Amino acid sequence: QVQLVESGGGLVQPGGSLRLSCRAPGFTSKRCGMDWYRQAAGKQREWVSSISTNGFTTSSDSVKGRFTISRDSPKDTVYLEMNNLEPEDTAMYSCNPSGGPLCGGYWGQGTQVTVSS
Repeated sequence: QVQLVESGGGLVQPGGSLRLSCRAPGFTSKRCGMDWYRQAAGKQREWVSSISTNGFTTSSDSVKGRFTISRDSPKDTVYLEMNNLEPEDTAMYSCNPSGGPLCGGYWGQGTQVTVSS
């Protein structure tokens, strides 16, 4: 298994911004995309946003227009820029390489985002 590193979470006031990072060694050379998920306390895991190997992006309706996913392939890193944060965005955020047979086997601890005044 390969450890990926999620970072950038923290406590922010409503309307604020955060940028999450996910570094997954080797995921670019394995031709993987990347998905961001989140899980709030007591709720099911929710898909947030994805980016493919060629940069195509998709996002859930709940974050569309506020969150932007991007990738820096040479650094094997994907970012999630989160703007206009709402208390409902409070959750543990995690990333997961996807899209190909070599994209499994990654694990990480996630990064906590708390939106509160």
